[in-house]
Amino acid sequence: MVSAQTYTDCDPTKRTDCPSRKAVGSKPVNIDFRQGKNKFFKEADGTKLTYDKDLGAVFSIANENQAPTVGSEAYIFFGQVDVTLRAARGAGIVTSFVLQSDDLDEIDWEWLGGDNAQVQHNYFSKGCTETYDRGGFSPVADPIGAFHTYTIKWTSEQLDWIIDGQVVRTLKNTGIEGCAGYPQSPMQIKLGTWVAGRKDAPQGTIEWAGGLANFADGPFDGYYQSLKIVDYMGGQKEATEYQYGDKSGTWQSIKVIGGDGVVSSSSSVTSKATTKTGTSATTLQTVSSSTTLGGSNTTASTDATTTPTSTSTTEEATETESAIPTGAAGKVALSNMAAMGAAAVLGYLVL
Repeated sequence: MVSAQTYTDCDPTKRTDCPSRKAVGSKPVNIDFRQGKNKFFKEADGTKLTYDKDLGAVFSIANENQAPTVGSEAYIFFGQVDVTLRAARGAGIVTSFVLQSDDLDEIDWEWLGGDNAQVQHNYFSKGCTETYDRGGFSPVADPIGAFHTYTIKWTSEQLDWIIDGQVVRTLKNTGIEGCAGYPQSPMQIKLGTWVAGRKDAPQGTIEWAGGLANFADGPFDGYYQSLKIVDYMGGQKEATEYQYGDKSGTWQSIKVIGGDGVVSSSSSVTSKATTKTGTSATTLQTVSSSTTLGGSNTTASTDATTTPTSTSTTEEATETESAIPTGAAGKVALSNMAAMGAAAVLGYLVL
């Protein structure tokens, strides 16, 4: 079996024997893949990467059985992750940058190899795939031919997707539970490329990916140049491990184990969100499709200690309205909602 980019070997909302997870902790992680292999990421079974002194880590796909993937063994409990990358070309090929927890909360960036004008962003709560109405697209200039820095900035109250320093989507934590709930449990970082346009994939997935991959035009290479990680540690000053306090999967239930072995509860950190039930979990702000990001006027990086602000081109809407993808690729995805999201489409990958 090829290791899918989204799975869990122990779900703490269903079991009580899941291990604590190592924390990234108070020291930021800076990785330059142009310098070669690093110890922070572990390669999934079957993954063989090469490293280029200019382009960084090369995730190469030559046939539909390949899905090169790396995952961190350390987790963040809220934080900021900046990844500078160039997406792989080719219809049917997907490049991804995913944060995922043991109970399958998930935050995604995904690039379709046949679409050189947009990037997809998505999120999932507790592995729920009953609905696929949370994904969206944002324009970006030449994501396949040029490097851009893509950021996930994640707190207990708000989640921002950022391209080259500009916020393109904001998700507010309103406390609603269910499929549209807010991602909130400690997450590891996963990077990888995979084949959505494969012969045994569901038709909706193939159409979403832009068609079947043509390996006569391969190999298809994605380039991850550098990465920066800042762990907010659930609001604590130090963390060495994260532990689930119960089966709720709420951020307030997570225990932060400090460097001195002291266990702190995240519930001591104040949040404005209150638990509710309903179908609309969040407030979204999305840059309109007429604005192309990544041009000469955009900021090249974002400060991990500064909260980004939405641009004047954003509009606020309910999740049901604003989660609908925009642009041509969005129209394809909208007609094939069951194909959207890393958690939904990676589980079928087999060798």
